[in-house]
Amino acid sequence: MSEQEITYPVYSPASVIGIFSNALKLNATVNIIYLKGRYSFGGGKAYGNYFYDLLFSEGDHVSIGVRISSLLRSKMTNNEIYTLRGFIEKSIKNSSIELRFVVDEIIQQEEKSISEEELQRYELIQKKLETGSKDLETLIREKMLKDEKVKIANIYGNNAIVQKDFSEGLDVSVQYFEIDDHSCNITSSTAIISKLNEISSMEYDIVALVRGGGDRQSMETFNNIQLSELFIGLNSVTITAIGHTVDETLLDKLADKRFHLPHDYGAGLHAIAEKLSLERSNSRALLIDEVKKDVSKQFSEQVKTLTEQLSKRNEEFQKLQESSVKQLQDTQKNFSEQEKQRKEELESYKKEISALHEKNLQSAINEKTASIKAQLETLNKDNIRLNQELQNSKTDYAKIIFAFILALAIGFVLAKVF
Repeated sequence: MSEQEITYPVYSPASVIGIFSNALKLNATVNIIYLKGRYSFGGGKAYGNYFYDLLFSEGDHVSIGVRISSLLRSKMTNNEIYTLRGFIEKSIKNSSIELRFVVDEIIQQEEKSISEEELQRYELIQKKLETGSKDLETLIREKMLKDEKVKIANIYGNNAIVQKDFSEGLDVSVQYFEIDDHSCNITSSTAIISKLNEISSMEYDIVALVRGGGDRQSMETFNNIQLSELFIGLNSVTITAIGHTVDETLLDKLADKRFHLPHDYGAGLHAIAEKLSLERSNSRALLIDEVKKDVSKQFSEQVKTLTEQLSKRNEEFQKLQESSVKQLQDTQKNFSEQEKQRKEELESYKKEISALHEKNLQSAINEKTASIKAQLETLNKDNIRLNQELQNSKTDYAKIIFAFILALAIGFVLAKVF
């Protein structure tokens, strides 16, 4: 078929969007208008000296983007009701046209009245403060000390893909946890309530609501009073990781632990498990060191005690040795003195014996002399008598001779004695 010249107009997608954008010529887009609603802070950083926030309708959760200068933004309070003056600007993103309200002036800030729903939220927060929060780290520590895995129920949205972010954050610490994934319509409070009722009897240690992000209007699900009452009554440690970093929902305030993103949630569990694992390892090392120190201390104390006892024994032995030497010297001295005394006594005894012997000898001699003298006298008498008899009888020569011999014998004995 031969080529034919194109006789109709052909447009690109950008041309079509530009045509429709230029065709939207409304009075609200070209004139100054006034908007009233609940002002909600967006990101925490300014871009080109402007903040990009949201303005919600008072009666519902419909919002419009707001661009406001840093100076005006500094005069505003989050979640308060304002009347603002400005204009509408358009921005094109792919095939959609986004409207944004550019604030020119803050007209009025209204006093915020306390609704029945806000009063119920306040009462729930007070109840949570009174009962206190369950400590996530304490729970994990108790389980790890018992070598038990922490049972976790993660509730995701249908067809959610953030499980991978959670797993990447948890990393190698997955070994300490037993994780079950549950899914429901995460933007419906009724669906979440049904899922919580379903798993409340399964004795999970942790129940977490995990969401990867989404529009701000869907965040109102997590401000639901009935859902919050059920959430606060769970026996498990409650966790939120519902993908927003600026606004804090009621469930975030009531949860035992809040994480901004699924990855933060997994990384938080990993940090706690790693910290406790390191503490347990350090505790064992410290215990071993303490045991070593105790043993070394006991050994040192025993060595010190034995050394002191040995030193004491050496001192006692030295004192005993000195005492023994002194006693020996005293004994030798006493022996010498006694020996000297005995010698003196012996000499005295000898002298006394000698004197006594001489005395006795003299006494014996005297007695003998007296006896001899008596005998001599007797002999003399006999001699006289014999002489008389000789005189009387000169003829008796034999008697005379005998008397003479006897006299000689007596004289010889006397001579021996003296």
